[in-house]
Amino acid sequence: MRHTSATPRSVTGTARTMLIVLPLALLLVALPVFGEQTYVTRYDLFTGYTFLDSPRIDLFENGFHLQAGFRPRTWYSVGFDYSVSAGDLRLTPDLLPTDLQQRLAAQLGQLAAAGRLPAGYSLVVPAHSVTQTFAVGPQLAFRHWEQVTLFLRPNLGAIHEVATPKPGDPIATGIVQQLAPAGKKTDWTPVYGFGGGFDYLFSKHVAVRFQADLVYDHLFNDILKDGRWTVRFSVGPCFNFGRNIAK
Repeated sequence: MRHTSATPRSVTGTARTMLIVLPLALLLVALPVFGEQTYVTRYDLFTGYTFLDSPRIDLFENGFHLQAGFRPRTWYSVGFDYSVSAGDLRLTPDLLPTDLQQRLAAQLGQLAAAGRLPAGYSLVVPAHSVTQTFAVGPQLAFRHWEQVTLFLRPNLGAIHEVATPKPGDPIATGIVQQLAPAGKKTDWTPVYGFGGGFDYLFSKHVAVRFQADLVYDHLFNDILKDGRWTVRFSVGPCFNFGRNIAK
């Protein structure tokens, strides 16, 4: 799959890097602020911007991220995690399983022999993807600094994706009718990995959260030969409420 944006990949890659480097710089500035946190609320709610980056298929998606957490203790919490994002990609034969590649090559060869394949034709199928992620589980927190909370978590959940092909020529349209007779492909699959980040606290109840996750899945294993690693980065406000459990 190829990224369809007109933005050069070098520019896009720089923007992604800055989104991760700048929070780390903020963290380094904040770390000298000593003094353990003495006010930790029972609940937290996060909402913000997120992107999903799947380099294996060159798919980049922008979207929305929501988290809600409950803290039984100051050092760990349990909660629900949801994100939805969308982006564009291009499906090419090299991403398909070997047997499917061979069948498509045979079909294209027959079209060429019949004089129905344009010279230099390359099969490319653009598609639009909408991805949702769901997870429930624990998160560990480190509260040594008054204004910064570090956290780590395992990632065990599920991913749901809808890919809608948008063929641009009659040959690609015929191929899509074979691969996705309904006009789109939908799949669910488990994901696993790990994640973490930090909250920069402006007050007892308001913070800004920076976080990243790395997960693995194999969506659409009937038409994609390999699974993929996906990075999810998120940033946005975090609201803490409920009674103080640090007493």
